[in-house]
Amino acid sequence: MTEPVTASARRARLRHLAPVLVGLGLFALGIWALHHLLQPIHAADIIAQMRSMPLHVLAVALGATTLGYCALIGYDFWALKYLEKKLPLRVVALGGFLGYAFGNTIGISVLSGGAVRYRIYSAFGLNAFEVAGLASYIAIAMGTGLSLVGVFALALHPAALTGLLPLSETTIRTLALLGGGGTLGLLYALAFSGRSLRIRNFELAMPSPRILTGQMIVALFDSGMASLTLYVLLPEGAPDYVTFLAIYATATMVGVMSHVPGGVGVFETVVMAAMPAGTAAGDVAAALLLFRIIYYLLPFTIAFVIVSLNEARLAGGWAVRLFGEISEPMRPAFNALAGIVPWLVGAWAFGLGAYMLAVALSPSVRASAVDDNDLVGAILLEGGTLTSSVMGIVLLILSHGLIRRVSGAFWLTLAAIAGGAVASLLNDFDYESAALLALGGLVLLPFRHEFYRRAKITEGVLGPAWFGLVAAVILAAATFFFFVHAATPYSLDLWIDFARSANTPRSLRAGLAASAVLFFYTVFLALQPVRRPRVEPCESVIDHAARIVAAQDDPQACLALTGDKELRFSADGHAFIMFGRRRADWIAYGDPVGAEDAIPALGWDFVEEAQKANCRPVFYEISERHLPLMIEMGLALHKVGEEAVVHLAGFSLAGAKFKTMRAAYNKRLREGLVIEVLAPPHAPALIAELRTVSDAWLGDKVGREKGFSVGRFDPAWLDRTPVAVVRHEGRVLAFASILAPGSGRRVAVDLMRYLPEEASGMIEFLFLALIEHYRAAGAEEFSLGMAPLAGLSDRRAARLWHRFGALMFRHGGAFYNFEGLRAFKQKFQPDWRPRYIALPVGVSPMMAMADVALLIAGGPRGLIGK
Repeated sequence: MTEPVTASARRARLRHLAPVLVGLGLFALGIWALHHLLQPIHAADIIAQMRSMPLHVLAVALGATTLGYCALIGYDFWALKYLEKKLPLRVVALGGFLGYAFGNTIGISVLSGGAVRYRIYSAFGLNAFEVAGLASYIAIAMGTGLSLVGVFALALHPAALTGLLPLSETTIRTLALLGGGGTLGLLYALAFSGRSLRIRNFELAMPSPRILTGQMIVALFDSGMASLTLYVLLPEGAPDYVTFLAIYATATMVGVMSHVPGGVGVFETVVMAAMPAGTAAGDVAAALLLFRIIYYLLPFTIAFVIVSLNEARLAGGWAVRLFGEISEPMRPAFNALAGIVPWLVGAWAFGLGAYMLAVALSPSVRASAVDDNDLVGAILLEGGTLTSSVMGIVLLILSHGLIRRVSGAFWLTLAAIAGGAVASLLNDFDYESAALLALGGLVLLPFRHEFYRRAKITEGVLGPAWFGLVAAVILAAATFFFFVHAATPYSLDLWIDFARSANTPRSLRAGLAASAVLFFYTVFLALQPVRRPRVEPCESVIDHAARIVAAQDDPQACLALTGDKELRFSADGHAFIMFGRRRADWIAYGDPVGAEDAIPALGWDFVEEAQKANCRPVFYEISERHLPLMIEMGLALHKVGEEAVVHLAGFSLAGAKFKTMRAAYNKRLREGLVIEVLAPPHAPALIAELRTVSDAWLGDKVGREKGFSVGRFDPAWLDRTPVAVVRHEGRVLAFASILAPGSGRRVAVDLMRYLPEEASGMIEFLFLALIEHYRAAGAEEFSLGMAPLAGLSDRRAARLWHRFGALMFRHGGAFYNFEGLRAFKQKFQPDWRPRYIALPVGVSPMMAMADVALLIAGGPRGLIGK
């Protein structure tokens, strides 16, 4: 039975949905404002102005764009200096260019550009949190630099925004000088003093004066070149360059704050509204459209082709013969980009789909003579337009499957692009569009090996972000239609007007066909069942998992065999994820287990199945090894503790630091305690003895027996593990089940029970005895288990979860002795390895951890009841 959705869960969903709705609303307002500004202008005039742009002007715009992107790379250079990290310059250049080329076009640059940087920079030693810090620093540096450039430009020419602000020129100049000068003075004062900048709960360590100066120079050059790209395209009557710089900076910041991808619509509205009276609005619109193509789409295309060609070079064959092998220093960077390929290909297909919709809604007939009696030509033209619109919608739909690496989505995308190219030829022999689509499909071919998943294309599509993007494209397409066909008055006869010269009726029917496809697809998705019942693992399933576990060396994997968790296997059956369900959460425990090449697809399957069931996917106690996969799947990471691992080869009780432990251990041995490690299966008589100890141990505890992240006292489970037994004169005093899969190279302790009267020093003796035993047996590592909430930062700038966790770690003794547990394990001088929880963005880690705790306890009664 499905539990009701809590108020907190509804609020979390609303917080997750709010940015999409706000961004979509601002985009709609920007499109409406643009439509209002362009109402007296004909689309043909804009196209004619673009085609008549002088070549030398285009050359200057291209040159400024090139220099601007070189300046953008400087942000990465100084950010690495700030973080005291050193990478090869060509790696920084590659990461910076690709990050900005993709981030500027896709939008939310700190995320999309940050994902590209993470893939490249992590291959050269930076971890996820260092790259996140680098991306955040770049975002702050860009925003601060652009704001200061705009403010000082406004101080020089305050008339730039008098039409947008209800203030006099003197007031604007004064405010700009005070704000800009004060901000710059504060930044340098903090930089020279070495103090941090604190804003409420956030703290930012200021860079050195040298780095700060370098960032300011980069910001000035970046803003100058980007604004110059647009400025040279503007018509006569535009303001002088310094004045326009203030307009550009303001428009860019408004576009960024709107969270609309690339600031589309918002940026253009501010620029057009700030132009002096008498400036030709149609020529300004042409300049803005060319600016988008040159500064955004062209670098994105170049970057995509670079990634495509190097993917082909990595595969060998014709690309190597033409371009040579990738140099060894750069090979890790291009290998690392495989993780972002699905997102890039999805964005590429989405863009081509939007382009095909625009083509279908544009006037189809060229300037050549038109024969309305040419029935065959009219039929071909109608078919080409309808096909183009439908294929555009199909590409929008398939883009989501591409992001999920679905093989069928990739090949259907190529088929849709090919269909669009043929439709372009039917559309009055539109060779330019046909060639563009053909090239767009060809650059996808080197990526075909990255799309390997066998899954339904319709799975996991009903998400707010995807629908927000589709809604934005539909809104833009509708606005574009009304703009290009504004001269044609609407009447019902338009729907049945069929002739080669009937551009508006043909576009209307194409729009209707595209809308119908999208509508029926959405209805089909909405009618799909969403909930899945819990599946209890049968003995054959557990045996299958046991064979996979036997080939691993991760002790945590053995907990899949306890029987209290569901198991989800990869398509080839070579890997699995163990998980439990609690309310609206599917909580996977530990790392995915099995063949490395099967784990990425398995992770995606788990996330999508949880979403299809209207639940949240959560990964608990994930190691650093799988953090890249978690990030790729769009999950947020929070540290939940540290695992204590003893390196057996270097461990010895000799020396002063183990004096007390050594004395206690030897005393126990002299008292006659012996330890024996017994291999499964175990005799019923032994199980009965162990049950007596377990019942006595449980009787002394608050709460019932735990599960999920630990084993229960279950004879079937114990028969799958070795058991260490501590005896005194034949009587069992304590025991522990051992997790030692595969070759036994890595070992851990699971279930530990002892008689309450033997509590003093028993766990310490048990650990030391097992360490000695397994070191003699040739094992390399011995895990003492995780210390929950250990290692969390309590700095004010840290996440709320980290600060709360650190507080609980220090002062949560009334609930659980977190600090004492870590201090006890520290006595063994272990290596502390971080563990994380990964969950969807916007989900509270405190709520997720509460569900984890209840799942381990078996419900609320398990925390307090016997």
